[in-house]
Amino acid sequence: MEISGSILIIDDEASLRSTLTRILQNAGCKATSAADGSEALKLLAANIFDLVFLDLRLPDIHGLDILKTIRKIFPKLPVIVLTAHGTMNSAVEAMHLEATDYLLKPIDPEVLVSRTKLILQSQRTERRRQEIQEQISQLQAELADLDHPSAAYPHLPQSTSSDSRHLRIGPLTLDLQTKRAVLNDQALNIPPTSFDYLVVLARHAPDVVRFQTLVVEAQGYHAEFSEARELSKWHIYVLRRAIESDPKKPRYLLNVRGVGYQMVKD
Repeated sequence: MEISGSILIIDDEASLRSTLTRILQNAGCKATSAADGSEALKLLAANIFDLVFLDLRLPDIHGLDILKTIRKIFPKLPVIVLTAHGTMNSAVEAMHLEATDYLLKPIDPEVLVSRTKLILQSQRTERRRQEIQEQISQLQAELADLDHPSAAYPHLPQSTSSDSRHLRIGPLTLDLQTKRAVLNDQALNIPPTSFDYLVVLARHAPDVVRFQTLVVEAQGYHAEFSEARELSKWHIYVLRRAIESDPKKPRYLLNVRGVGYQMVKD
């Protein structure tokens, strides 16, 4: 099944650029490549891309510096880091700079295509979801005006409850099927993996969830303590930005130093 989208490949290896370009074009994408950071920045300034594959080792500018620049200019542009130096330090640093994912060289063509397809489909789904949400908000506002100012937005129950599809804790509702979160009638923008971490915390609430438990239940990945702590820390950072009114003074997602995290009701 073909996919469509405009993709930028940034890598100094000519053979790899050629291979990735051919694979993505055969899958239905428009692929453009850059051999170094300077060329990549020029292409980013002159074109609109749906996805970027970024090598960390470039001859002129470090890949993480390119990622920083991309985040300043295009905050929501998905970036997948490519690296032959697959240390957790580089991966975690890229995640802190909001890289979407990372792939280790040599790259499996099937993984490349499936990951690309997943991200591009997610983008299309999110754009459509936002359109629908805006339409719903407009209709709810109109309904509220017709009936009563408070009728369109009943308060969510303040106790934890669940059904086969929804998980509720205080003012937060999680739709497990669509991976959508709503807090006080406001839809939240949470990446799928971070959403899975939130689900784990909600299911255990108000108990403390250890770092390694978080990672294994959210991602099915058995990690060492230090690795699990860093992975959890990143996703909690993402979740606090989405949920907390002041991420530096969290009310819902609390850190239990040296142990893990817990979710509490407001």
